[in-house]
Amino acid sequence: MTQARAAEAAMRDVFSPTPLQKNVHLSERFGAEIYLKREDLSPVRSYKIRGAFNAMRKQPGKELFVCASAGNHAQGVAFMCKHMAVKGVIFMPVTTPQQKIQKTRMFGGDNVEIHLVGDYFDDTLTAAQEWCAREGGHFLSPFDDPDVIEGQSSIAVEIEAQLGGVPDHVILPVGGGGMSAGVTSWFGDRVHSLFVEPAGGACLRAALTAGRPVSLDKVDTFVDGAAVGRLGERPFEVLKHVALPDVIALPEDRVCTTMVEMLNVEGIVLEPAGALAIEALGDLRTWIRGKTVVCVTSGGNFDFERLPEVKERAQRYSGVKKYFLLRLPQRPGALKEFLGILGPEDDIARFEYLKKSARNFGSVLIGIETKRPENFTDFLARLDDAGMSYTDITNDETLAQFLI
Repeated sequence: MTQARAAEAAMRDVFSPTPLQKNVHLSERFGAEIYLKREDLSPVRSYKIRGAFNAMRKQPGKELFVCASAGNHAQGVAFMCKHMAVKGVIFMPVTTPQQKIQKTRMFGGDNVEIHLVGDYFDDTLTAAQEWCAREGGHFLSPFDDPDVIEGQSSIAVEIEAQLGGVPDHVILPVGGGGMSAGVTSWFGDRVHSLFVEPAGGACLRAALTAGRPVSLDKVDTFVDGAAVGRLGERPFEVLKHVALPDVIALPEDRVCTTMVEMLNVEGIVLEPAGALAIEALGDLRTWIRGKTVVCVTSGGNFDFERLPEVKERAQRYSGVKKYFLLRLPQRPGALKEFLGILGPEDDIARFEYLKKSARNFGSVLIGIETKRPENFTDFLARLDDAGMSYTDITNDETLAQFLI
């Protein structure tokens, strides 16, 4: 604990503590004292600057640092390379959002060079480690490094100081496990720690089930800040005693609902990984009622070019938007009859005629938005009463890839 406190104190020469803010909207909804630890308000809009700072300050005299990152660790390393006037070589997946690549260049300036390698983070990590072994330099793991983990523990040091004590629960997003390991190392048994990971990158649950870190067969990269295919070895040593009920895996589309809500209601911009802890509150309603809860909003590096996709995913998950393949008879008035079936809160968001040849019926791809999910029950009943043939393809991932 002494080292974590020293790391937190040393950071004050570079940046101020991130705010710990009580959120009235969430507190009233869940009947608890909900606080947000706003790591999205750090100088690089994520907590990753902490681990980068601590690991680099412990390597005096080093002039070349190498790292692999899906974006946030890269920005932290770039920021510190410029601050410390050292060289950085940063490897990022080809799929990294442009916003994160551009910000990394901005923070590092002439002190960093960026290599885009691999579609998945684990491919990028391998390339970075091979380059470092070949060319030299000090490798900065984004999570599997004791100094990085110690740096991330400063989040917990600040929470306790800002709260004037410890919360009942702390909810932590999980990628490679560095931040989770750091925070739980500080709090220990004094706080009930809960862990949230994207369903398409549930490497903590996989590691706990296997009794060791294992590589996932497939990773969904949408929650890019937490889409890691294998938990770090060092974080696992800290987290291996975590109970499986304390680990929550959230569908990627569901995370989008919180991103949209926090933007519309609170004016808070969160990246997908930054929204994980807040979205998990819905699964923990009975545990947290009447308690003091801290959600770590781990990052806010969001490319607004992704906003239409986020909104689309949120609407589909919430049940207020659906897509259908509709067989429409080829006769005058058929389309008008269909329009009469729509309810007062229903709207056409997509209409595409798919007829390929002269037939008695044509196929229509149609997207319907409505205000309340239950409106679709009445809409489908009216379609059935009219004898119209349709197929709901909203959750058909194969068709969605080609049509939606």
